[in-house]
Amino acid sequence: MVEEKENVASANAASGQEPVSKKGAKKQAKAAKKAEQKAENAAAIAADEAAGDNAADHAAGRYGLSEMIQSKDKRSEREFVLVPDLSQHVGKGLVWVRGRVHTSRAKGKQCFLILRQQSSSVQCILAVGDIISKQMVKFAGNIPKESIIDIQAKPVSVANKIESCTEQLVELCVEQIFVISQAKAQLPLQIEDASRPENPDDAEGLNIRVNQDTRLDNRVLDLRTPANQAIFRLEAGVCRLFRDILTDQGFTEIHTPKIISAASEGGANVFTVSYFKDSAYLAQSPQLYKQMAIAADFDKVFTVGAVFRAEDSNTHRHLTEFVGLDLEMAFKYHYHEVLHTIGNTFTAIFKGLRDKYSREIEAVGQQYKVDAFKFLEPPLILQFAEGVAMLREAGVETGDEEDLSTPNEKLLGRLVKAKYDTDFYILDKFPLAIRPFYTMPDPNNPVYSNSYDMFMRGEEILSGAQRIHDPEYLMERAKHHGIDTSKIAAYIESFRYGCPPHAGGGIGMERVVMLYLGLDNIRKTSMFPRDPKRLTP
Repeated sequence: MVEEKENVASANAASGQEPVSKKGAKKQAKAAKKAEQKAENAAAIAADEAAGDNAADHAAGRYGLSEMIQSKDKRSEREFVLVPDLSQHVGKGLVWVRGRVHTSRAKGKQCFLILRQQSSSVQCILAVGDIISKQMVKFAGNIPKESIIDIQAKPVSVANKIESCTEQLVELCVEQIFVISQAKAQLPLQIEDASRPENPDDAEGLNIRVNQDTRLDNRVLDLRTPANQAIFRLEAGVCRLFRDILTDQGFTEIHTPKIISAASEGGANVFTVSYFKDSAYLAQSPQLYKQMAIAADFDKVFTVGAVFRAEDSNTHRHLTEFVGLDLEMAFKYHYHEVLHTIGNTFTAIFKGLRDKYSREIEAVGQQYKVDAFKFLEPPLILQFAEGVAMLREAGVETGDEEDLSTPNEKLLGRLVKAKYDTDFYILDKFPLAIRPFYTMPDPNNPVYSNSYDMFMRGEEILSGAQRIHDPEYLMERAKHHGIDTSKIAAYIESFRYGCPPHAGGGIGMERVVMLYLGLDNIRKTSMFPRDPKRLTP
């Protein structure tokens, strides 16, 4: 022992180190032994994995990369099941399911994989056994997120809820797994991060956010989140309800030109395009053509299509291209016949969304704070002057003939909500000076007009009016607005053959969805938004 100490001391002296104590020597020896054991374990694991990889793979043919689908065969023997329907197949044997790899985690002889299909998800499990090999488990664990896969599996009930999936009482015991389309290993954003609830009041929540530009630059990925899947199904629902409700009331759907010879609403906010040897414009509105359809005896018409506005407005609610839901209708003696038709159409749309799209509304609520949309039946109608009076009572100075600014619109919305408990209302009799040239003046007060706007949560979603149907009066009003009547000659001419009194309005679809859900930005409800700073993707 003495000799051993001397040798250690001599060795330390020779290396220029301080002498190691007995306790320190023991510690070093223990660390060396631990490192040696760790190396042996790592070698054993590597050898075991190598042996597994090199061993005969009894699952060969049950997994792998599928050849590119080029419609070579129909595979009609494979009957695919939707994820929400899996509970109906428990205990009934094997099923095929196609979806995306949301997450996968292989550990030892098992792999847990979450399969996502649009807004639905289910847990899948692979465990080494008679059917599944180690190689198959390893393969499944290495499939990149967002890859599309086909699996054959047995749906089974689980005792405890799987909180991370929409299908919480079922899981899939996988027997075959094939990659149909493999995603890149590195994604520009993670779906889990893009789906994370936005709750600024939760100080303890994970502060991981995907900013708006990153989302829009990688929109194809961003659109896969459950909330976005729900938002655009709701949007489809708005269009469907709009069409069905109006069709049931005798309206005819029409399709109008988007390339026109003159600005449809006057002003400079139009996109000019080259049209052979001349110039043309992208339509700001289908207005003129809806009116011409009324003059052509269609009586009640509507259209759904793109609208273009060359407004350099970088706000939360403006787009340079949006989807317009427009309608026009002949009436007998008073434009309120049309105003009530439009108001009741909105009421029917709100009820339809509430009753038929509750699941989608709930899915959006998982990520964004969604307050239930309130409305009255029949809708509340206020005159413009009443709105101005309410603002003045709240301390806001605004002119009698001054258009409502965005802050005043929002304030009026809050005042209306507090007084009448509704998120939707109609403001009637706008000042004539702030309306388009074809708007009919109020016969009882020339300062005002037979025009109206409709609001959701304090923001305008429809602008409409009775249109001038007398050609001479229309010419007079067009000249007053500085419009070159030669460029709208066909429009004015259509009223020279007799035209019934009529009115209508134009709705911004994206705004309706944004405000119904209480979202903070219209880019959330435009699939591929266009604004002054964005022209891609």
